[in-house]
Amino acid sequence: MSRTALALLAGFAMLCVAHGAKSVSSVRPMRLSDDRGKAISLAKPASRIITLAPHLAEIVFAVGAGASLVGVSARSDFPAQAARLPVVSDAGRIDLERIVALQPDLVFAWLSGNPARQLELLERRGIPVLAVEVRQLEDIPRLLRLVGAAAGRTETAEQAALRSALAVRALKARYAGVRRLRVFVEIWNEPLITVNGAHLISEAMRVCGGDNIFAREAALTPAVSPETLLVAQPEVVIMSSGAGSEAEQVARWRRMALLPAVRNGALYDIDPNMLHRQGPRLLEAARAMCERLDRARSGQGRR
Repeated sequence: MSRTALALLAGFAMLCVAHGAKSVSSVRPMRLSDDRGKAISLAKPASRIITLAPHLAEIVFAVGAGASLVGVSARSDFPAQAARLPVVSDAGRIDLERIVALQPDLVFAWLSGNPARQLELLERRGIPVLAVEVRQLEDIPRLLRLVGAAAGRTETAEQAALRSALAVRALKARYAGVRRLRVFVEIWNEPLITVNGAHLISEAMRVCGGDNIFAREAALTPAVSPETLLVAQPEVVIMSSGAGSEAEQVARWRRMALLPAVRNGALYDIDPNMLHRQGPRLLEAARAMCERLDRARSGQGRR
């Protein structure tokens, strides 16, 4: 056997040890920690999983464990199979009896979206809960690996995690050192709501060379007035409220003609289902945001 072949085999063996090949992880008990600092033990990979946020359902499917998903939250519509599953929570409130009836062996919860008291209700029923949060882009591959480990899909999860990690690295390398722009991102229109600097959307903006004009706001998703926006003078507006068609959103913004973003046509639409959700598709939305800021730098405006 050639030296190159031996090196490849050795590298594969090390990858299996480092990340846990499915044939090994599927038969060993595991101990997993969530973003509350809580640890749970599973005697075997979870085969009946419930997710309490749409992006968590996306992650379960992304690691190849969609067949193990037995319940989801409202508005879990990607991929299409998720929309056909029983809905067990809505607006942070769980249907406890329905969850118990589905007999899950693991629930994935959204740390900032599901109230702690709701998760405690599940835990008192003996249902293991892993509460997770994406606070930075690098957390997406981390959660893919965690969900993959819990579901016994480590190999598929590792492939998805590596793709996500490479995508993050590529964006950071591509947009390092670009001219920075003052950006406003609209996540709702009435009232006008944006995000502060701690929000994941703001981090995506930073990677793209954008400075969130409301980064210093205390609330994670603050409401702002048109007058405050006029003072802030954004050079770019990212429209991501989903309130009407792109043309309707642009027409609303054109009423604020004193904004540099409006004068220069730097009004760009991004699908809220991709930008607002903390799953793998957020990286596609981040890439779209970077491309739009590049167009603003070159003076292209909207297409």
